[in-house]
Amino acid sequence: MRKRFLIGLILILLGTVGVLKTAAPAVSTLASSEGILRLHVIAASDSDADQSAKLAVRDAILPLFSAAESYEDARQFLLTHGREIQSAAEDVLAARELTYGVQLSLGTETFPDRVYGETLFPAGEYDALCVRLGPAEGHNWWCVLFPPLCIVSETGEPVDLDTVEPESWLWNLLKSLF
Repeated sequence: MRKRFLIGLILILLGTVGVLKTAAPAVSTLASSEGILRLHVIAASDSDADQSAKLAVRDAILPLFSAAESYEDARQFLLTHGREIQSAAEDVLAARELTYGVQLSLGTETFPDRVYGETLFPAGEYDALCVRLGPAEGHNWWCVLFPPLCIVSETGEPVDLDTVEPESWLWNLLKSLF
């Protein structure tokens, strides 16, 4: 009986420590959208093929901006290499035998609140490279292109957050006990 009580007490303490350790960090709010360039990719439809193409187009575009060291660098690259960016997107579609086109535009887009790290990018108008695939009637994908906050792996490849499975040290400990 005493052993069960001690195990229960230890689990409660571990749970409390785990909750405290994983508490959300303080979030600071970005004061202005100035100097921010977003990327917005809109799929042709919500079909599996079109959603997959959307992510592949994203993966083809993000590395092109890796050398940008400022908002102006990223914007200038976009203005001078628009054809290269469009070709990268079109190559993805061609490899998948998708016949709809790609339309690029640089302008102001409306985005919802989004937290990257400890910074809140409030809902509002931001400069954005918008990539519309075909009729652009599907779900979209977006991130902050500059400063570079599109999440990438250790190899530099973009990470699809829908495939990331969070890991908890507390859960792993509990699994190892039982």
